[in-house]
Amino acid sequence: MSKIKSDIEIARKAKMKPISKILSKMNVPDKSSAFSPMGRHIAKINFEFLDKLKKKKDGHLVLVTAITPTPAGEGKTTTSVGLNDGLNKIGKKSTVCLREPSLGPSFGMKGGAAGGGYAQVVPMEQINLHFTGDFHAITSAHNLLSAIIDNHIYWGNKLNIDENRIVWKRVLDMNDRALRFIDINTSGVAKDFKRTDGFDITVASEVMAIFCLSNDLKDLEKKIGNITFAYNKDGEPLYARDLKAHGPMTVLLKEAIRPNVTQTLENNPAIIHGGPFANIAHGCNSVIATKTALKLSDYVVTEAGFGADLGAEKFLNIKCRKSGLAPSCVVIVATIRALKMHGGVEKEDLKKENVDALKKGLINLERHISNIKKFGLEPIVAINHFVLDTNLEIRTVLDFCKDRKVEVSECKHWAKGGKGAMDLAKKVVQICKKKKNKFDFLYKDDLKLWDKIELIAKQIYKADKITANSDVIKELDKFEKNGHRNLPVCIAKTQYSFSTDPKLKGAPSNHEIPIREVRLSSGAEFVVVICGSVMTMPGLPKVPAADNIKLNKKGEIEGLF
Repeated sequence: MSKIKSDIEIARKAKMKPISKILSKMNVPDKSSAFSPMGRHIAKINFEFLDKLKKKKDGHLVLVTAITPTPAGEGKTTTSVGLNDGLNKIGKKSTVCLREPSLGPSFGMKGGAAGGGYAQVVPMEQINLHFTGDFHAITSAHNLLSAIIDNHIYWGNKLNIDENRIVWKRVLDMNDRALRFIDINTSGVAKDFKRTDGFDITVASEVMAIFCLSNDLKDLEKKIGNITFAYNKDGEPLYARDLKAHGPMTVLLKEAIRPNVTQTLENNPAIIHGGPFANIAHGCNSVIATKTALKLSDYVVTEAGFGADLGAEKFLNIKCRKSGLAPSCVVIVATIRALKMHGGVEKEDLKKENVDALKKGLINLERHISNIKKFGLEPIVAINHFVLDTNLEIRTVLDFCKDRKVEVSECKHWAKGGKGAMDLAKKVVQICKKKKNKFDFLYKDDLKLWDKIELIAKQIYKADKITANSDVIKELDKFEKNGHRNLPVCIAKTQYSFSTDPKLKGAPSNHEIPIREVRLSSGAEFVVVICGSVMTMPGLPKVPAADNIKLNKKGEIEGLF
């Protein structure tokens, strides 16, 4: 039996086409006014060209989400890429829209986010590392505001900033738990201005969220100006525009805000732009990227981070609400391995056939199907095939979906690329053409913030109740008093369970969701609700992926996945 090639080995052998050839598939002309090459295989599309597309009809938007993540892996990005290749394979003009990978997971536990096997976007090393520098620009813009805040205090504090009510942390695109809480100005010329600060990971930054929810540069600058960075000593909110920070911050993002175009292994278009985390932010690629692809393609495949309870809920309640987007179809990715884990099987025992555990684990898939239907959308289940899946196990999932009158497709894109996702592609096209969807949000804008949180907890997570201390209640009341009642809520919690306990697999019900903290993202226009023990600055695992990443004797990267 031949050795199975690693993702990076497959990617390295890819026969990439010049980016102008990929853009021509999207009818982007080979002109300097249309795009700017970032090397031979990556380009940024220019706003001058995007402005000409506004009256063009949109294609169909296909959202790819998944069951609750497990260490066994689900392959949501892999399926998104495979489906895009499958759609192109059956003669449809399709583009995949993905988030940019963060260095945190790439060197931590999760690895990169460029797909896998023969369903990848390339050049894989660049995409998973520095790519076009967008994340560095976002990090710099965020930290510029931090520097301006402390500089303002140092030079007299005209805004009367309450140093104990600064709500703007610094950021870094790396998992580094040592930076969660820091003391600054402990010595030197600024020693009279000591205060406690901390770092979040860049993908949790409000600047990242704003970046991904803005429609253009003007909208970006306005939203950045609306960032609440602190409160004054009278308890009144202070905004980035009060410090004149929105101008220079936007300048730092001027090039980054243009969407990046790359290609799949099968030389089909991929737009990769922005990357907020889904368990601590809204977890979707940029609105600009999605809208660009919809103007240039008949079908656009995009994903929302982690399981449908986190990523899809936020895609639908936040991204679609803010952008006017509406998906024609939702794909829920599931694997036999992950479903068996939800049924109680340990990772080391997943190689054995276990239909009983699989049937128990299907309750997780059933919950996600039910949740998607609550938005008036028609889901299709994609069984991401693994080589050790047995015929009986596959048949069990097929029958489960058939009994519930939910479309389902067994997919082999990891091993076969687009050819292995042609059945899924055909079924997605059929759903999109039906136009049966009656998409609507889960809650109305004018509902109280507490009621929005409770509704998501009970409807999506099947919790009995939400709990919070008096400080959290006061913060929510203050947000409403300051005119933010109409904002959607962004639940930050563990991605590994419907509950806040990552060990509770399957579909737990009648549990409690404790709210630890709430944060106002007045620029991005949502309220972050931090539940359980989720961290906005993750730490590295005991054995991080970084341990195996190195350059070989040829100067090639090894260990990146």
